[in-house]
Amino acid sequence: MELLEGTLRAYPWGSRTLIPELRGHESPSGRPEAELWFGAHPGAPSTINGTALDQLIEQNPQQMLGERVAREFDGQLPFLMKILAAGAPLSLQAHPSLEQAKDGYSRENNASIAFNAPNRNYRDANHKPELIVALTDFIAMAGFRPLKRTLELFDAIDCHELDHYLSMLSVDTEEESLRALFTTWITIPVGKRHELLDALLASAHRYIDGGGADAEFRFILSHIIELHDRYPGDVGVLGALLLNFYELKPGDGIFLDAGNLHAYISGLGVEIMANSDNVLRGGLTSKHVDVPELVRVLNFKSLSNAVVDSVTDGNIHHYPVPVSEFTMDRVRVDGTHTAEHDGPMIILCTDGAVTLTHGDQSIDLSAGHAAWIPAEDGVIGLTSDSAEVFIATV
Repeated sequence: MELLEGTLRAYPWGSRTLIPELRGHESPSGRPEAELWFGAHPGAPSTINGTALDQLIEQNPQQMLGERVAREFDGQLPFLMKILAAGAPLSLQAHPSLEQAKDGYSRENNASIAFNAPNRNYRDANHKPELIVALTDFIAMAGFRPLKRTLELFDAIDCHELDHYLSMLSVDTEEESLRALFTTWITIPVGKRHELLDALLASAHRYIDGGGADAEFRFILSHIIELHDRYPGDVGVLGALLLNFYELKPGDGIFLDAGNLHAYISGLGVEIMANSDNVLRGGLTSKHVDVPELVRVLNFKSLSNAVVDSVTDGNIHHYPVPVSEFTMDRVRVDGTHTAEHDGPMIILCTDGAVTLTHGDQSIDLSAGHAAWIPAEDGVIGLTSDSAEVFIATV
């Protein structure tokens, strides 16, 4: 086992306080700190003693990954773990399925689009199912809201300009209706978009200021207003109106599979996903937005609930997800704990301090730091007076 040095990503939406304060660094930081990557993605691999993890795995995949994982995932670490810190909303986005990613990656390679080009959609050939578990209060929007509930929202805010779109909506053909409305809105002429947004925002203010009866609607509309304040006139504000909004508490998690439109709004969390950086954006960003490609990968089935109910066994909280690339547990270490594995493992400390032991080797981890456990290492001991760790494996 070795200390794993995470790679910091400084995107504009990142927080200047959340990651520095977690790690005990000076706060606020001089630039937004959005994500800290722990993994072997070639775009930003973590390092061990100055050497990139993907290089170390390539040199000895059997030792690092174990025979099973090396065989099943072609000698690659199949997951990427992150600390994510949203100081502002992320772009409205979705991720492709595995088949779509392979096709898109091949198409863009054949078109000679550079990997660092701003109009590049597919930076690898992998899908990106993802699980995020909140470390602080965390607000997210994820998946299309069931259409019946969205129609109730439209009725409650009484926005005359929305009536024009009601003819294309039916709960009996929910998927087709959501596809038609979202596609119409994301391609609406700029002038019409601004007219609709102005009317929508006026209705939202009227509902909130008038003490609208539905607390969920007040919560949604307050964030729609905030999104518009940050991205005035952005088509992503219209897309956000169709999504589920979640207010997570520490320990709560949500899972998103391919094609689900989403954006994280604020808060700190631990995220794990398949080893990919493929993003199709739909607004709330100054980056490249490829509308046809986004619509091609979107899943227009409504998502009634993205929350993952953790399974608790003593001090272990397991988050079951329907993918083979990763699994993640949140563990409270008050005394001793043992971690068993038959593949590679990353242990990330998020609270307190913990000592990892393997044979006569030991590593001390404080919050915001992680260790790489190769498959060849056996049982890992964890000791602490009081610490929280996340354990990721295949």
